[in-house]
Amino acid sequence: MNETNVEHRDAAGEALGRFVRRWRSGDRREAEPLETMTAQAFRAIVAERLRALERYLAEVRARVNGLLFVVAGAVATQVVLRLFG
Repeated sequence: MNETNVEHRDAAGEALGRFVRRWRSGDRREAEPLETMTAQAFRAIVAERLRALERYLAEVRARVNGLLFVVAGAVATQVVLRLFG
């Protein structure tokens, strides 16, 4: 093992030790409450994310179509060159 792996293993061991000591001592911190929102706000956020995803998908489709057009053009060029070249 190199020094970096040993350092990471030591750091992980120390973190685990701190966790176990805290757990045994009863120092269990309460998890932060989840953020609450109305159903309407949630729907608005989901709708916005969906619109962003649709825009991204349209961009990816355009790029793939452009790439396919370039490949088809190269194939057609090679066929023409082999037939008439």
